[in-house]
Amino acid sequence: MATIMQMTKEELQEIIESAIDRKFMEWIGDPDEGLEIREELRERLVRQKQAVAEGDRGDSLEDVVQGLDLE
Repeated sequence: MATIMQMTKEELQEIIESAIDRKFMEWIGDPDEGLEIREELRERLVRQKQAVAEGDRGDSLEDVVQGLDLE
């Protein structure tokens, strides 16, 4: 494992963010735990999972940016 002095700013930031996320989950838990998923959402997630398994990766970032006129 690298020492802090050997890490890039991005690597250190990722470690800190990960530690904060873990600590928050310890404190508050999963806010969605125990909730039920609507059947229509479950079906959509299953379709998306199948599409990804078949190689569909959705729209490119460039297409989304252009479609939203963010350029």
